[in-house]
Amino acid sequence: MAKENKTIVGTDIDEVKRRNKQSGLSYNEAKVELARQRGFLKNN
Repeated sequence: MAKENKTIVGTDIDEVKRRNKQSGLSYNEAKVELARQRGFLKNN
């Protein structure tokens, strides 16, 4: 049986990672996109 990957309080780490992948932009990706839209960064 595979070991469950959970925090001390019971949060399923693998489930959190799976949901994060499906959620869209990461925090840093969102910051970069906002900076581009406001003209602080050039579009690459």
